[in-house]
Amino acid sequence: MLNPSRDRNENQAHQALLPLIKQEADRHGVLSFARFMELALYTPDLGFYQRSETVIGCSGDFFTSVSVGRLFGELLACQFAAWFGKIPLKKPVIVECGAHDGQLANDILNGLDSKWPKVFNAVEYSIVEPSETRRNWQQTTLKNHLNKIRWFHSWTELSSFCDSSGHPLTGVVFSNELLDAMPVHRLQWNRYSREWRELGVTCRGDGLEFKQMPLSDEVLRYGDTMNELLPGDDETLLWPRIPKPLLDALPDGFITEICPNALDWWRNAADTLDTGWLVAADYGLLAEEFFMPQRANGTLRAYRDHKFAENVLADPGEQDLTASVNFSAVERAGELAGLQTEGLESQSKVLTKIMAELWPQETAPLAREQIRQFQTLTHPDHLGRAFKVLVQSRNITGEH
Repeated sequence: MLNPSRDRNENQAHQALLPLIKQEADRHGVLSFARFMELALYTPDLGFYQRSETVIGCSGDFFTSVSVGRLFGELLACQFAAWFGKIPLKKPVIVECGAHDGQLANDILNGLDSKWPKVFNAVEYSIVEPSETRRNWQQTTLKNHLNKIRWFHSWTELSSFCDSSGHPLTGVVFSNELLDAMPVHRLQWNRYSREWRELGVTCRGDGLEFKQMPLSDEVLRYGDTMNELLPGDDETLLWPRIPKPLLDALPDGFITEICPNALDWWRNAADTLDTGWLVAADYGLLAEEFFMPQRANGTLRAYRDHKFAENVLADPGEQDLTASVNFSAVERAGELAGLQTEGLESQSKVLTKIMAELWPQETAPLAREQIRQFQTLTHPDHLGRAFKVLVQSRNITGEH
């Protein structure tokens, strides 16, 4: 159904945001794409994720596991309750990052309340949310659970609270579709000079276009980090150290993306977690999968009105921008921070395992609507194959 009010507000956001981006691009000559993506998605009141209009679900621009229905949150609640039952946590905490409007938190807490009341009574729910706008959305959605929820603006604030209160973080830290929305840098391979060059954003007429720029400091730092995270011999497939046979085969102009923010986020989460699990559900690939022939233009994509948008620079603030997560790098970052990897599997396998092994036996058979939700969440043509779930832990022993 068309929503004239939404279209009108989007156009107003675009008209206000584009001049800000062009002004910054003019000042610097060229912006990294990561900076453009940050402005397009997160500028207060104007960025795609900062607007009050619905951007997720049938009336929005894309679907998520949360928008499918309550079952996704209930299955996560099932897994969290099972984990808490395995280790003696006096005050278990669930920390969610990237909570958007709070609907997933609401589904998890309602699920715990209805099926695991002892866990519900004991658990404290925390949300790390730097945006005041999204925090207001979350408080509205979670109005029935406000006494159980604590908000933090950053990992630093959460870590300081844990230190000052004398209660180290024990429990589950998780995100759903957060890492793939973090700003990425775009890199383009020059076959003749045999080097990567960064693709930035510059002004052209009334619009924007890509332009090559020197590698930014953040990209160079990421390259050093990748060599640290994924050490190996010459046959190991990494960025920026890629085996010679692959470099010889890469066509001129091959594009890929890197996301330093995702690694920083994961390390911060790992450093804060004292005992428990760190979990991410997201679109993502292994390191070698980024260099397959079908990804010659990278994994960056834009969505609007549930349709793929060809021009990722068009209409900033009006379309979603996302790129696949490098799960190889994220996994290794957690391991170097002292975490143990328990699994990296498709969402289909993870949710099917929860349903088969942990779903309460006394629960009534799934209703027709729940069956439909489960099929959407696990079917490879829907959300089951596109999403991966990474689970790492600290100070956990035995089988989980």
